[in-house]
Amino acid sequence: MPHVSEFKLGIGCWAWGDRMIWSYGSTHNLNDLREAFSASLEANIHFFDTAEVYGQGASEKLLGRFIHETATSREVFIASKFMPFPWRLTKSGFLKALNGTLSRIGVDSLFLYQIHFPVPPVQINKWMEYLAEAVEKGLINHIGVSNFNAKQIRKAVDQLQRYGLSLYSNQVQYNLLDRSIEENGVKSICEDLNIEIIAYSPLAMGMLTGKYSVENPPIGARARKFNARKLALLPPLINTMKQIGSAHDAKSPSQVALNWLISKGCLPIPGAKNKEQVILNSGALGWQLEKDEIVELDKASDSIKNNNQ
Repeated sequence: MPHVSEFKLGIGCWAWGDRMIWSYGSTHNLNDLREAFSASLEANIHFFDTAEVYGQGASEKLLGRFIHETATSREVFIASKFMPFPWRLTKSGFLKALNGTLSRIGVDSLFLYQIHFPVPPVQINKWMEYLAEAVEKGLINHIGVSNFNAKQIRKAVDQLQRYGLSLYSNQVQYNLLDRSIEENGVKSICEDLNIEIIAYSPLAMGMLTGKYSVENPPIGARARKFNARKLALLPPLINTMKQIGSAHDAKSPSQVALNWLISKGCLPIPGAKNKEQVILNSGALGWQLEKDEIVELDKASDSIKNNNQ
């Protein structure tokens, strides 16, 4: 069974079936996603991250459908997440939700199951107890968390040690526009304890692709998050990414942004609405940024942060 660190790139399935933020049915459809899934396997990308709340279960159903439709010898490694809604905080509620995920995907077990957010009132120790039982029952292979801070990670690790288990991963937002885990202790504790960092929104919801600008802003929910003032700060970073990419066989800003995360020792899981996006993302593999280029990107990233304060 591979470790997350053996995967260099994964696919985030947030947009699969999600209409509210990602406009499923308008910007992409069933066939687009089917082709994206097949293209991922062809590119040797076989780690897929989903969640029960993505598209209200639609993402899990679509992923399961594509897995069962595809005749392939390549194993697919599935990660999903439990959302701790306030009406299901007991062990029975947790196991019911997990079994719901397994049913929607059509599998007997998951490679990785994660607590989506460390939402009170249930203590972290209890969530780890539930996850440990899921491992014992053979429903999941590995235990992960998402959006946990350094203190919460330590609590989870200490509790799992009582069961002879380890924390496999912490999934957090991490990209050139959000490097907070480098400052708040999350990255360092994960590295110290050999916990893999899975980076979601590695392209900052598309802002690091070079596609958007003040003149061409994103639409929908992303327009509120990335307003004109924030978009105006992007060009120096995007230009740096383009310059560095040109020195590596004309790599795109997206490919540079993903390789930056790989170089930081993380597993980026960019979304992919279609085959073309998968092919573009896969261009982040097979090459490596130089150390001085990573430093240059860090400085360009810092400049945006400083100007945004």
